[in-house]
Amino acid sequence: MPKPKRKSRRAVGTPETTPEHSPVKDKRSPETRRLLPSTFTSTQEHPLEVNQEHPLEVNQEHPLEVNQDHPEGYPQGGRSQDLSAIYRRGKMFTLTEGPRFAEPIPNVTVALGRDASLPCVVDNLGNYKVAWIHIDRQMILTIHRHVIARVSRFSVSHDNHKTWLLNVNQVQQEDRGYYMCQVNTNPMISQVGYLQVVVPPNIVDSESTPSSVAVRENQNVTLTCKAEGLPTPKLSWRREDGQPIVIDKKTKVMIQEGEQLNLTRITRSEMGAYLCIASNSVPPSVSKRIILDVEFSPMIWVPNQLVGAPSGTDVTIECNTEAYPKAISYWVYEGIMLLPTKKYITDIQENSYRTYMRLTVRNLTSKDFGSYRCISKNSLGETEGSIRLYEIPSPSLAPRTTEMGSHAGKNALKAGVLPRSTTTESPKTPSTSTTTMSNFVLPVSSGHRIEAYWPGTVLLLTTSFFFHSGPAVLSIHT
Repeated sequence: MPKPKRKSRRAVGTPETTPEHSPVKDKRSPETRRLLPSTFTSTQEHPLEVNQEHPLEVNQEHPLEVNQDHPEGYPQGGRSQDLSAIYRRGKMFTLTEGPRFAEPIPNVTVALGRDASLPCVVDNLGNYKVAWIHIDRQMILTIHRHVIARVSRFSVSHDNHKTWLLNVNQVQQEDRGYYMCQVNTNPMISQVGYLQVVVPPNIVDSESTPSSVAVRENQNVTLTCKAEGLPTPKLSWRREDGQPIVIDKKTKVMIQEGEQLNLTRITRSEMGAYLCIASNSVPPSVSKRIILDVEFSPMIWVPNQLVGAPSGTDVTIECNTEAYPKAISYWVYEGIMLLPTKKYITDIQENSYRTYMRLTVRNLTSKDFGSYRCISKNSLGETEGSIRLYEIPSPSLAPRTTEMGSHAGKNALKAGVLPRSTTTESPKTPSTSTTTMSNFVLPVSSGHRIEAYWPGTVLLLTTSFFFHSGPAVLSIHT
């Protein structure tokens, strides 16, 4: 009786040996197995592992290409050290290099309101996309050729798919900051550049001294000037008329630096316009004009308080005043204000806080001689000056000097006649001339005689000194 066939015993769960479970025979040549021992094969000891951090990426623009020079594998003599080729199905494929930045983004400085461009140069971009991001505002500006931000001042342009320019028109201060150029590889690559926006100086009127300031004389005053801009502006002060600035009554400077200008015990001579100038190397520089008014009550001085003139002539008297605020100035005679007429001609000239007053009285008569007053008044006070006009006799003819002798007159002129006071003559007529003679020094040579004639009824001769080196004779006939 034939024995029954024994069934093979196997562990539970162990699959039967079938052709589909049989090990795959490695049909590669020994040389190929030697060149690629276990790089792309799986073994129980070293299974094929994928680098999750840097997975294999395929350049979509340049996919795997067959190495035509060596289609069968690596060239004889050894394996590739950079693993730049992959052997697949008996063919040699190569991987092209991925995107990379050819140069860094430069830092760009632009003035407020101008245009700026930030370049991003990328090699081997392929089908990847370039995006621009404003880091400070966390705003995506552009992706590829499309503008994402809702700011019309931003635009993007490119040159041969390599240089991508972010254009910013009419740059504003909020555009200042870091900008990122990003390529959407895996992992992402990026680089950053900085856009600096410089701002020309601007004087802040709300924080500065007003354009006009008034202060009483001998008081202290401080002028303030505030400015903004980037870089921070520098401030300096100077006077518009070119005069020096008096700091502490001892120090005088042409230019004073700083936001504040301190003036102590100010005087009327320091009145005028002061300029605050702000500059920060970004044109243009700006300035603020501050007019400083020093207030004081009127003051008057009279050049000649006693004036004499003959009847029938014209005479002019003068007064000089200083006052601020501007004073009202006028002439008074016998309690009556003198208005411009044919008889009275007034002339007033003003220069800053100074006023020059002149009054001309024409064709003098006996009623015109007396006391004239010049009056000046403003909101701080009033003052006046007095001039006495008196009558003097008028000689019939102008004085003349003669000499007895052959050449005495010429010698006297050569010796020199040195007057100690002036001689004034009216140019009208000989009958109305006014003559004053006093303190003549006459050096006289020996043997000369001088005679002086005044064919009139009045002779004015005061304190005459005669210095001579020899005997001389002086004869005066009236």
